[in-house]
Amino acid sequence: MDILKFIREWTLEHPVATGIIKFVVWIILIIALIAFLRRFLRKNLPNTTVRYKSQKGVEIIGYILIILLSISYFTGNIKDFTLAIGLLTAGITITLQELILSIAGSFYIFFVKVYKPGDRIEINGIKGDVIDIDSIYTTMMEIGEWVTSDNYSGRIVKLSNAFVFRGPVYNYSKDFPFIWDEFNLPIRYGSDIELAKEIIIRVASEQLSEYVNQSISKWKTVVDRYYIEDAQVEPTLALTMTDNWIQFNLRYIVDYKKRRYIKHLLNNIIGKEIEETQGKVVLASSTIEVIRIPKLDIDKLK
Repeated sequence: MDILKFIREWTLEHPVATGIIKFVVWIILIIALIAFLRRFLRKNLPNTTVRYKSQKGVEIIGYILIILLSISYFTGNIKDFTLAIGLLTAGITITLQELILSIAGSFYIFFVKVYKPGDRIEINGIKGDVIDIDSIYTTMMEIGEWVTSDNYSGRIVKLSNAFVFRGPVYNYSKDFPFIWDEFNLPIRYGSDIELAKEIIIRVASEQLSEYVNQSISKWKTVVDRYYIEDAQVEPTLALTMTDNWIQFNLRYIVDYKKRRYIKHLLNNIIGKEIEETQGKVVLASSTIEVIRIPKLDIDKLK
């Protein structure tokens, strides 16, 4: 009885603190309910897409309830509104700054559609495919690092959603799921240059026709939406005269997930076509020609 009397008296003497405690308890209950529903949906929904979207929907509804609860408490139940807001804001600012930015970042990602699961992005110097976005973290399957080109490294990276406010986000697949790539071919002087150009452009056009056709309509959408000039999506070839060879630079458009494979395919087919020219077109290589080996007088060295 004494304990109950003490609690009753303390509650009457400290209405602000009592209101804050009740508010925190409600917040904890809502967060616990969100976690329970997410776990329940994850175990009972077989479809991956429906399961993922349902869990995100539960999170959003939970945050809306927290916002409504906050408005209700800070406008009706707490008498000393200014003091309560000041104390709460100071505590949140100091201790939960990163968490608040992460939650705000999750809303920003979803509503602005910065990226979504399945997109390939680069953020904070990390490149990979987005495999999950929750209220605090973005989970990515990393690309690159110690492996070359666009291969998975095998590491799963969790990145705070707050990073969307701290630097650029490079999205390889939003609006225009194609990228430009290029590589150089050194052709020896004396080769049939016109034949070499015909081979390279023909092979590139044949192998990339599907990407070119798809990218034309996609690029028109980008031009209509953004302030950007039209671009050439067909394969192009540029020649540069060097001291050792004629450098052929092939530039082309490709699906962002197939850059490595297409580069291998083009090099392989072009190489075979050049070999079939029977010496009319020859690939160049760096060589060192020894003009004269100086004669050494062994007797004088003794």
